[in-house]
Amino acid sequence: MPGNTFGQIFRVTTFGESHGECVGALIDGCPSGLEISPEEIQIDLDRRRPGQSEINSPRDEKDKIHIMSGISEGKTTGAPILLMVFNEDMKPQDYSKLKDVYRPGHADFTYQMKYGIRNFEGGGRSSARETLARVAAGAIAKKFLREKAGIEFLSYVEQVGDLKCELDFNSVTAEQIESNIVRCPDEKAAAEMIELIKKVKEEGDSLGGIIKGVIRKVPVGLGEPVFDKLHADLGKAMLSINAVKGFEIGSGFDSVSMRGSEHNDEFIVGPDGKISTKTNHAGGVLGGISNGETIYFRVAIKPVSTIRKKQNTVNKAGEAVEIEAEGRHDPCVLPRAVPIVDAMAAIVMIDHFLRNR
Repeated sequence: MPGNTFGQIFRVTTFGESHGECVGALIDGCPSGLEISPEEIQIDLDRRRPGQSEINSPRDEKDKIHIMSGISEGKTTGAPILLMVFNEDMKPQDYSKLKDVYRPGHADFTYQMKYGIRNFEGGGRSSARETLARVAAGAIAKKFLREKAGIEFLSYVEQVGDLKCELDFNSVTAEQIESNIVRCPDEKAAAEMIELIKKVKEEGDSLGGIIKGVIRKVPVGLGEPVFDKLHADLGKAMLSINAVKGFEIGSGFDSVSMRGSEHNDEFIVGPDGKISTKTNHAGGVLGGISNGETIYFRVAIKPVSTIRKKQNTVNKAGEAVEIEAEGRHDPCVLPRAVPIVDAMAAIVMIDHFLRNR
């Protein structure tokens, strides 16, 4: 099964299944000399792990990180870094009824057709549990970029269902994002989102929404035209995340209703002699290369496929059957997906930063 590695210089390979023994990441190409501790990686894993609150999956995983190689005396050595988390609260028996059934909205059918076999216990590699490996690798990428280039990453829940955050992303802080369990910096919208998620959970259904990604203090010059444009790689990274159905950068789809005279970001020279733009409809990228402005993008996430409502489907024998899912699942994955978006953005940016050097 190819397709498990991301990046060209900073290369991240993930492994493991949802209800297997472990999940982890192998990082190759991380420069030596970066100070990093298990505790620093754990901070991001704790933001992603299940069981954080009443609106998350009740699966009880501590997701304790184990650094198996590539770090000595608290510093990266330049050798491959192996990061592992051992699964503790596996319940593969919860999926025994699904062994021969294709769940609507899941990858059961496509994996079976492609490989002739599938890991039915929680979806195996198609499970969102794989993303903890990305978050662990992303924690290292974020620290490197913060120390070497001052780059900052900030993602938050902008929308759940029809409820929207009304704050300007330029003013949003990490403290605002982490001030509530839904990770929306708008206090009023967050309270409404939480109540909506609870209501939908009681109904046995699920919700989708939008995560806003923000990357601040980006240097000019990152990105490799023509096929490795910075925003193209960001798009691929985000679309590789489970349940993501859309990506836009800058003004995105709203730009189709604008005229060129409105959308063009005029250049200006500040008092310090630095060139910048008056507006930022481009989202910090021109011609696939960062222009020094804040990069911002939106990621659309579909409703969780596993719901407690009866649905029609078919089994491996081609017979029509009815299914009602069991197990432990999020009614809305957006709060836990925030650190995943941060991580994938950081993995893209460190790869381009190292390529640019």
